[in-house]
Amino acid sequence: MYESNVDTVLKMIGPDDLVLDIGGWARCFNRANYVIDAEPYETRGWLAPAQGGEREYFTKETWIQRDICDRQPYPFPDKFFDFVTCSQTLEDVRDPLWVSAEIIRIGKRGYLEVPSRVAESCRGAEPGQVGLTHHRWLIDIIPPDEIRFLMKYHMIHSHWRFSFPERYLRQLSEAQRNQWLFWEDSFRFSETTIHTPAKQAQELEGYIQRVRPYPENLLQADQTWRRIKFLGTRVRRRIRRAIEEARG
Repeated sequence: MYESNVDTVLKMIGPDDLVLDIGGWARCFNRANYVIDAEPYETRGWLAPAQGGEREYFTKETWIQRDICDRQPYPFPDKFFDFVTCSQTLEDVRDPLWVSAEIIRIGKRGYLEVPSRVAESCRGAEPGQVGLTHHRWLIDIIPPDEIRFLMKYHMIHSHWRFSFPERYLRQLSEAQRNQWLFWEDSFRFSETTIHTPAKQAQELEGYIQRVRPYPENLLQADQTWRRIKFLGTRVRRRIRRAIEEARG
């Protein structure tokens, strides 16, 4: 959880409120009475020290180890929890829409946090990759209450024009690397699906150009070079085909 938001979250939770943390294994939120995660209680806190106070409100008995995307309802009745936290998890899982639906079903209000799309579209966090390798989604949180998921198409790693340079990532503050949503009763969520490689490329490149455009002369030079490479490939194929036909 973004450190500057921890106290805000704690102030929203009453002393008798029942709290659930979804995906809290790597860095526990201690104020949670229950935790749901695919990883075991015994190895909790693998990534970083816990947040949300010194005392662990959850126990081994209230740590529920399960696949949160298995399309089986979580073992709680509707609106069972006063507050639900889900921080730095939705971008990892294969079905964030199901998780979002269950969060709304069992929670009265809560806090969601994911990496910003800007940060996830930067090179440099891991060698040779855009964003982090285990992240499946590019996510936009749209005020006041909407979260949109876009598949992190493999194409994003294929060319620099689909991502921001490493130096841009280094300039981002911690706040700019994250985005969050405080919600009450419900929130809206959806997946954006884009068909055909050409339209996927248009979306990825268009986002970069809207946020931090590359110089036009650089893009034009790159486009010219790609055309030359394409024509060269066609010529090589024709020559190869002619040689094969000549050989009989």
